[in-house]
Amino acid sequence: MSPAENAITVYINTFPEPVKDKLLELRSIIRAAVPEAEECISYGMPALKWRKVLVYYAGWKSHIGFYPTAEPMRVFATELLPYKTSKGAVQFPLDEPLPKALITNMTLFRKEAVLRGKQNP
Repeated sequence: MSPAENAITVYINTFPEPVKDKLLELRSIIRAAVPEAEECISYGMPALKWRKVLVYYAGWKSHIGFYPTAEPMRVFATELLPYKTSKGAVQFPLDEPLPKALITNMTLFRKEAVLRGKQNP
């Protein structure tokens, strides 16, 4: 296990079970979407990096924060309507299933944006 993977595991393990379980599931979804990417900690949050950071995520008391940057939030706005969102983030409630296909598609969209040379963080 790399130091970054270990740091993310430590981060996830600081949360109670409902949050921890969702974080582990989200981690698995985004890693499966871009298996060649590396995990890292950026801005104090777990992140997935491929050439640059693709997505960030974080645990909260009542939700999981997913931070794919602003462009995917605009592109997937219709699919995100059921969730609380902001310019670059979406909140997934702990008491609902994670939208695996949406998370995968947003993560892959970010990878394509990096390939196209988009300069989002």
